[in-house]
Amino acid sequence: MDIAENAALVVVDVQKGFEEAGFWGTRNHPEADDNIAALIDVWQSTGRPVVFVRHDSVKAGSPLRTGHEGNGFKEYVEQRRGKGGGAELLVTKSVNSAFLGTPDLGAWLREAGISQLVLAGIQTNMCVETTARMGGNLGYEVVVAFDATYTFDLEGPFGWRQGADELARASAVSLHGGGFARVVMTEEVLTGVR
Repeated sequence: MDIAENAALVVVDVQKGFEEAGFWGTRNHPEADDNIAALIDVWQSTGRPVVFVRHDSVKAGSPLRTGHEGNGFKEYVEQRRGKGGGAELLVTKSVNSAFLGTPDLGAWLREAGISQLVLAGIQTNMCVETTARMGGNLGYEVVVAFDATYTFDLEGPFGWRQGADELARASAVSLHGGGFARVVMTEEVLTGVR
């Protein structure tokens, strides 16, 4: 896999609030946090740009709401912010897509001449997928490090319920099969960078 020298790692919503299992329920990919940390480390050590995205929920009671402890980044992410040799950007948003946050991610990427994005973070089928779809629609080459993402069981209409693994696989199939992004495992991305 070819990872560009200026490929941006977009770390989506790796926030403390997602640790509140009583709110979210059962998650998948227990190795995701270690994989996200490994991606940040290799991006920073090679001087590539990193975008940290934070979801500032406007929903009362959300563990991700502004002012709540859960709004902050997980400790391993916070410890890495500002440590790399490459450009770094913080994007805040209140919707699913990082492209609809502040500052304007698309404008920042264009100004920096970045055309390849690698996505990791939470939740696979929500903000990661929406950002990947929008990135693909905007013409970026999008790579999703599948096992550096995770999600939770979810109930939808008609009492239908899907487990986290099912939702993640469906998201990967839609993104990859639909041509929005290339979905790979973290090790393939790391090998492409080294």
